[in-house]
Amino acid sequence: MEKEALKVVNRGEEDEMDVSGYRLCRWKLAIVGVGVVLTGGFLLLLLYWMPEWCVKSTCTRTTIREAEVLLLRSTDEFKRWFRAKVHVMLAPGKNPFDCPDSRTVVNGHTPHPAENQTEDCERKHSEYQPVQIRYFTLHSTKYYWNDMIQNFEVLKGLEDLGVKCSSVHDDHSKGLTEDEQDYRRLFFGENEIAVKVPSVFKLLIKEVLNPFYVFQLFSIILWTADGYYYYALAIVIMSVISITTSLYTIKKQYVMLHDMVATHSIVRVSVCRANNVIEEAMSTELVPGDVMVIPANGTIMPCDAVLVSGTCIVNESMLTGESVPVTKTNLPNPSRSAKGTEEDEIYSSELHKRHTLFCGTNVIQTRFYSGELVKAVVVTTGFSTSKGRLVRSILYPKPTDFKLYRDAYLFMLCLVAVAGIGFIYTVVNSIMNKVPVPTIIIESLDIITITVPPALPAAMTVGIVYAQRRLKRIGIFCISPQRINICGQLNLVCFDKTGTLTEDGLDLWGIQMVENSSFLLSETHACKEDLVKSQFVACMATCHSLTKIEGELSGDPLDLKMFAATGWILEEATEEETALHNRIMPTVVKPSKQLLPEAEASADQDMPSYEMGIVRQFPFSSALQRMSVVARLLGEKRMDAYLKGAPEVVASLCKQETVPHNFSEVLEGYTKQGFRVIALAHRKLESKLSWHKVQNVSRDTIESNMQFLGLIIMQNKLKAETPGVLADLRRACIRTVMVTGDNMLTAISVARDCGMVPPQDRIIIADALPPKDGQTAMINWHYADNPPEHVSATGSNPEEVQIRLEEESSGAALHSMEHYHFAMSGKSFAVIAEHFQDLLQKLVLHGTVFARMAPDQKTQLVEALQSVDYYVGMCGDGANDCGALKRAHSGISLSELEASVASPFTSRTPNISCVPSLIREGRAALITSFCVFKFMALYSIIQYLSVTLLYSILSNLGDFQFLFIDIAIILVIVFTMSLNPAWKELVSERPPSGLISRPLLFSVLMQILVCLGFQTLAFLWVKHQPWYHQWTPSSNVCSLYNYSLLQNETNHDEHNIKNYENTTLFFISSFQYLIVAIVFSKGKPFRQPSYKNLPFLISSFALYAFILFIMFYRVDAIDQFLEIVCVPYQWRVTMLLIIVVNAVVSVLTENLILDIILRKFVFSRDKQGTCGITSAPPAPQQGVDRWGERFLSFLCCQRRRAPKAKYMNLAQELLVDPDWPPKPKTTTEARKAPSPENGSYQIISAT
Repeated sequence: MEKEALKVVNRGEEDEMDVSGYRLCRWKLAIVGVGVVLTGGFLLLLLYWMPEWCVKSTCTRTTIREAEVLLLRSTDEFKRWFRAKVHVMLAPGKNPFDCPDSRTVVNGHTPHPAENQTEDCERKHSEYQPVQIRYFTLHSTKYYWNDMIQNFEVLKGLEDLGVKCSSVHDDHSKGLTEDEQDYRRLFFGENEIAVKVPSVFKLLIKEVLNPFYVFQLFSIILWTADGYYYYALAIVIMSVISITTSLYTIKKQYVMLHDMVATHSIVRVSVCRANNVIEEAMSTELVPGDVMVIPANGTIMPCDAVLVSGTCIVNESMLTGESVPVTKTNLPNPSRSAKGTEEDEIYSSELHKRHTLFCGTNVIQTRFYSGELVKAVVVTTGFSTSKGRLVRSILYPKPTDFKLYRDAYLFMLCLVAVAGIGFIYTVVNSIMNKVPVPTIIIESLDIITITVPPALPAAMTVGIVYAQRRLKRIGIFCISPQRINICGQLNLVCFDKTGTLTEDGLDLWGIQMVENSSFLLSETHACKEDLVKSQFVACMATCHSLTKIEGELSGDPLDLKMFAATGWILEEATEEETALHNRIMPTVVKPSKQLLPEAEASADQDMPSYEMGIVRQFPFSSALQRMSVVARLLGEKRMDAYLKGAPEVVASLCKQETVPHNFSEVLEGYTKQGFRVIALAHRKLESKLSWHKVQNVSRDTIESNMQFLGLIIMQNKLKAETPGVLADLRRACIRTVMVTGDNMLTAISVARDCGMVPPQDRIIIADALPPKDGQTAMINWHYADNPPEHVSATGSNPEEVQIRLEEESSGAALHSMEHYHFAMSGKSFAVIAEHFQDLLQKLVLHGTVFARMAPDQKTQLVEALQSVDYYVGMCGDGANDCGALKRAHSGISLSELEASVASPFTSRTPNISCVPSLIREGRAALITSFCVFKFMALYSIIQYLSVTLLYSILSNLGDFQFLFIDIAIILVIVFTMSLNPAWKELVSERPPSGLISRPLLFSVLMQILVCLGFQTLAFLWVKHQPWYHQWTPSSNVCSLYNYSLLQNETNHDEHNIKNYENTTLFFISSFQYLIVAIVFSKGKPFRQPSYKNLPFLISSFALYAFILFIMFYRVDAIDQFLEIVCVPYQWRVTMLLIIVVNAVVSVLTENLILDIILRKFVFSRDKQGTCGITSAPPAPQQGVDRWGERFLSFLCCQRRRAPKAKYMNLAQELLVDPDWPPKPKTTTEARKAPSPENGSYQIISAT
């Protein structure tokens, strides 16, 4: 038996898995077969539930190359196991991109080639010997064996080749032959995102094989064998209703997803063949490398493709959440650039997304050359596309990792252990009383079914369902209901800035132009006659990506605001006009007649008007933080280049002599006031650059040696609800963090304005620099300025003033400063994450402002916060936040577009007021889950106690007694006690995250002891009554009893149901169920009080009244139905007294001992959601409480323990760290060889 080390597939990706190979073993299969027969099929079920056991019990280990079965395990925190069967495919070659000679190509029109193709292949090509290719399929993805790497890999498309941009044009833009297309389809399959809707029968089998329903089936068989036909029938009906509801929900979700994916997913497309022939084909036939023609009237993209000619206007709302049309330009061809100055990069759909058309996006219109079509090369197809990956993440989501659900399984195991004790007791007691063996088996197994309640799963989900309905009423929609409970644990929320904390649109506050390298006075309007012909206004009018769709100007909101401020007009050539010319007719912009001087406006119409044509556009790149255009003024020979972007970036591309000397001070002044600043630049191009040369010139050539024109100041107003919501979260001790792509100082200003950073708190900026010229990576620390009202107007550097003040303060005062916040840019975050891993956790502990963050960095930040045990929420508008929304414990999208599929929650209200509402509902749902679980645990234990006591006298509860308890009491209470709505405001206290916590366990154990005590008391006391004797049908201890009815009763009672002990325990336990329901149904501070829950109130009082009625007033039909016997009136009063005392003791135990005394003194350290990360020293007047705390802690054997959450431990460590927080004018350097004592960095003082 040959073994090898574990292989890894999808290394470094979200779905990374370890793989090991196995081969079927006949003798193991034979043993398993015998075991299945001997266990009546249970072993087969066990192997179905446990893929790891299934593979290891039927196979032997071998190399992956020779494996018949693969065992895969995810490398994430869930460690899930998967089983996959290895298949063999016959093909002419092993590489899909190395097409063999057309003479030897197999007919591959079927998406999943089978072995029967071999006969056709041999008949066509007798000399051909096909190659065997091994592969397996998992989660709608095919993994093929690669001899080079000796592992399985996914074939995604053209990006697998690492093709360069020039190669896309030169080698892949001519199209494929039919044989090449057929050959590639063998590997890539049909271009289809197939969401197969399973049949009802398949869904039914999968649902019925759930361990819970298998256990219920076992219970039903047992109860039927024991004669409990009606109870078994009721459980069958409940199970059928539950299964039917579940099947309907699952089927509906599959149908909805199938319909969403199927819409426009299969369309007719035009494909270019290698011989320049255009063919019509179905989109399912496309393969990577095909060249498709984009129709002029637009289409829904059936694949991911890169534009190689022409321009497209695309709506990408399905992916980005923004309905703003985006201009996609053709991929630059470095081989044709002027003097080859443009770098030939490897094509990447992420880096070159401005040239890539993504699957599922809507191409609105195209712009093209006369006689040359708009073409795109297919990059990926099927589930490898952007839409396919999104659908796959919905089809195969990660399990929800929440302590509540893990603890629920542990609690169930505890109940099983309790049932085991009862099982042993029942067997021993029955043997001692010489009970027949069949009865011993049935009754001992019956005690296990009693301990694990059959309605537990339904009861646990009912609170979530009610919370989901309440959320829907306030405009919050949920596609992952299990995450509602997790929302109740959130203690940190990340917010995007633009569109989330602030208004989506920007208003032009003013402009500040530059003349002779000096700033002029700022102006509020650009729409003036004296500015109409300035290069500044020309840049505003031309440097954008606006287009007209159905006569309406459309594009980025920022571009729209800037263009509208100029008062110019945009005109685009029609399709007919474009066809008359040998090139794309440029977009023309010109000032309106009202802006032109009167002399020009009234001049002869034959004179050329003042208008500019946009010759070429370099779209905005978030990586480059800029965009540029090449434009030409009508009548001018030389063209102009205009540039706009982030001020720091634009200034770096300009001639330094054109940039004002006080550029940094002016920029800082605006950004600290919260303005968004955009810089403009201009350059006259050389006269030798003709129209054709401009189309091939590189971007870097154009964007250099620019002349700085000035600044545009945009105002981004806070939403009215933002400050109030953040204040509510702060009062509730929920941390708030800003994650934005905007400027650092602007973000800091907004953070102060909205209250995220209080006025008195300090902001420390971490400016990290990567390794360079042999120097290690380093972080420069400096303290940001105080709020804007304290900024000096003299123009001196506020940072230097602050540093000087800090130097005057003592080091001890610095260290005692608790209220500080870290701010950093995306670049600094990347450097720190790579070179200062130990420091990263300390920074996120107090990090509040993260600016210039790329989408993947937002996701990394969420992961970093989760790594220190924060429960992280993410609220964004869905634009660049999809990754973070999916990664967070709770993602809340403020966009109603299709991108909200990536987010568990979507709010119809476009502001952050939804966040407190969601947390409140989450807390209410979580507390409801705890209450219901505690109640169901007590219900099973109370019934278990009753049955165990009755087993001691060889009795049991009756069939209809079980039925009355489970249906009339338990189900009614469970479904009504979950209706308490959320508390009206957020409080600082957080609910516990799991069931295995001391307050909850203490509560359950105390109530179990109380119930056990009073049931035992009643059970023993009834035997000591003077009228007590062993009950027989002829017994008459009750004067009101109708003796004539007894004469007609049979003397045979197989289960010995009718006796005084049974009747006593039935009434006591029935009231105990209602008592613990009321005790556990808590309200404030997370839910509304129970007296406001009208259904629960009515049902509880109705059940109390009914049980009291049948206890004190005999109704023969009810007594016969419930199999209870008559007891004297005095004993009924005694039972009522026992019940009243039981209720008082239960209430006092829960509300006085647990909630007030123990929770305050003993369990207080269990809280992890307290305000602030550090705790203040106790006040002198708390001395008495502290002595009480020590005394109770001693009684409860409690030792001082470290907090469970990592961030709490980290905060305690930082309290005693003399070098934290970093002081101003210090530098933290990464160590080349980190030592375990000092970590990976050291802090040194700057000279």
